[in-house]
Amino acid sequence: MNTRKQIDDARLDDAARAGWLYYIAGNTQDEIAAKLGISRQAAQRLVSLAVAEGLIKVRLDHPIARCLDLASQLKDRFRLSHAEIVPADPGSTSTITGVANATASEIERQLRSNDKKIIAIGTGRTLKAAIELLPPIDVPDKKIVSLTGNIAPDGSAAFYSVIFTMADIVKARHYPLSLPVIASSADERNLLHRQQIIHATLRLAARADIAFVGVGDLGPNAPLYEDGFVTRSELKALQNAGGIGEIIGWIFDSDGKLIEGVTNERVASAPIPSTSKCLVIAIAKGPVKLPAIRAALTGHIVNGLISDEWTAEQLLSLT
Repeated sequence: MNTRKQIDDARLDDAARAGWLYYIAGNTQDEIAAKLGISRQAAQRLVSLAVAEGLIKVRLDHPIARCLDLASQLKDRFRLSHAEIVPADPGSTSTITGVANATASEIERQLRSNDKKIIAIGTGRTLKAAIELLPPIDVPDKKIVSLTGNIAPDGSAAFYSVIFTMADIVKARHYPLSLPVIASSADERNLLHRQQIIHATLRLAARADIAFVGVGDLGPNAPLYEDGFVTRSELKALQNAGGIGEIIGWIFDSDGKLIEGVTNERVASAPIPSTSKCLVIAIAKGPVKLPAIRAALTGHIVNGLISDEWTAEQLLSLT
């Protein structure tokens, strides 16, 4: 009986994986067959099984055993309060679709909860993609506060600022930070933070119950540099100071400690919420971000993670 159940569970796992590749990652049945090492007919049967068993709805609704195991290991290893791992697409380490879907599901769950929550939102490509997947929701008892400024260096709206995208979908009180991500000087940052409306938003962010944040790398194509928030010389200075990653503009080293000086003295974003009071969930995956994700987990800058199988396996093998 146990053997039969194991076989059935394994087949459902395969069906769920095939369903994810087809309905979420957008693979054809021929591509699924190649990635799973099976015939096209077998791939077609697995996709059909995923539908017949109710595993496929709007999002993948099947807990793949390997993903659950990896999430459990990550929670134990890094003392996380929340971990969710989605299947990795064997043909791509760059697609963000699965992580964005999982993030959208978790944000929706938090929004629909009965608790009156303050939800803080960071920035990033995957987080923006997740917000765009949310269905319209009416939650007037929730407060949604931005942790980072929404003004680019040239005065335009920051491209990956998500607070206004969320405001178009979710009926709740929204609190943007009308600030640059990084001010021109520490004095300017302090002056901006003393404005009454900004100060009130920063106080609200400090009381957040849950936060969703992206994680940026500090490689040659670092998001802060690509988006124009720091110059090439500033990026080099951050690297020389030991910077390895950033969350809402705050730079940290390989131990997950915020570095002193350079741009950190000018960051206009809210402080990253304390994990002693807030569930701070990082939304990140992939080889480029791997060192920064590991540092954020090691230093307990975050106490939650939504990522994929490949990233989870690498995180566990590096510690």
